[in-house]
Amino acid sequence: MINSNDCNTQVIAISGASGAGKTTIIEQLSHTFNCPFLLFDHHTDKDTYPSNMKQWLESGADVSLIKTPKFISALELLMETSTAPYIFIEEPFGKEREAMSAMIDIVVLLDQPLELCLARIIKRHTEHGAPNSLNSIASFLDKYEDHMREIYHTTVERVRSHSDLIINDVISIQQTSQRIIDWLNGKHHQITV
Repeated sequence: MINSNDCNTQVIAISGASGAGKTTIIEQLSHTFNCPFLLFDHHTDKDTYPSNMKQWLESGADVSLIKTPKFISALELLMETSTAPYIFIEEPFGKEREAMSAMIDIVVLLDQPLELCLARIIKRHTEHGAPNSLNSIASFLDKYEDHMREIYHTTVERVRSHSDLIINDVISIQQTSQRIIDWLNGKHHQITV
């Protein structure tokens, strides 16, 4: 569904597991096309995720239970006011969340190996140099082994079936951005969204 603003601005969701490179790629795409963007993590709060993610996974991993009203409001405002060709959003779940589905025109899935994503998450924790970074990493790895890896795998598989472009080559972030840029400059006009 193309959104209804006058200039047909298309909302492009960049999806994938944590560590897939979504934020960096969105920032590069936004700069290249001179378009606005929204980052998922900037619009979450303590009520975004179910309180027990392992139980949520075991109960069927309904991504519509992940709530981001601030994100939706910010996107609605951009859709009403933007005259740019695109709005890039970081939406890890593609069109799978009921509240977001109708607002997204195109889904690009960064389908990267989970071990690469995990390495990037660990690197991100260590680069910020927080005093408790080792404890934080250890705690995350316990959750990752117990249930987070399965959550990432499950949600990526769901997004895959409704994606317009899937990038699963292990290439640099810059190469990935360029591939999306080239695709947007050419082939996406032939896709039914």
